[in-house]
Amino acid sequence: MSSEVLELPAGMVDAAAPTVDPQVSSERVLLAKLRRRDPSAFEQLVRQHQDRVYDFCVRMVSDREEAFDLTQEIFISIHQHVERFRADAKLSTWVFRIARNHCLNRLKYLKRRGRGRSEDYGEANELAITESLGGAAGPEQQLTVKRERDLVHRAIETLEEDQRSLVILRDVEGLSYEEIMEITELPEGTVKSRLHRAREKLGHVLAKLESDLASGGD
Repeated sequence: MSSEVLELPAGMVDAAAPTVDPQVSSERVLLAKLRRRDPSAFEQLVRQHQDRVYDFCVRMVSDREEAFDLTQEIFISIHQHVERFRADAKLSTWVFRIARNHCLNRLKYLKRRGRGRSEDYGEANELAITESLGGAAGPEQQLTVKRERDLVHRAIETLEEDQRSLVILRDVEGLSYEEIMEITELPEGTVKSRLHRAREKLGHVLAKLESDLASGGD
């Protein structure tokens, strides 16, 4: 099909027709192709979402190798179960739901194996979290970015897995409460209360880590 856009005569356009969100329209087209098992559509889906999915996995499991394996598994699962997508939410929201479920399952598996924490972190912008807790990252703080990112990673690991996912989805990925409700299948009140408790704990842990660092502790 040609990439040229057809221009309809003015008389053929229904002025009363509702305006369709281009993103929603694009997702519908992509979804239709995915359900037809169009290989190019799956490649497009991977290109659009692989970086965010990988970053989410890195933040959840704090290990690049595990995150890489998880990302592959997540997209295989998406490819196998695309017919289950009800299309009553954004495709990206469904992708995050699958990613979250895979990460939670992997964390349970690693915990059963007694897997310790990893120091192999991604290059994620964890400054988004420190800003949400009241901090600021001005130009004069550029030299402390890595230290702050590492501290946030360590603090995130102290959260329960469910709290961790909420903080990442809301404060790092910037998803709306409606999207998070779709992903977690939790009511809005529960999402907000759990997120509030997670932020409080994260703030306390960060403060202690910074205090220990300032005093020379580990």
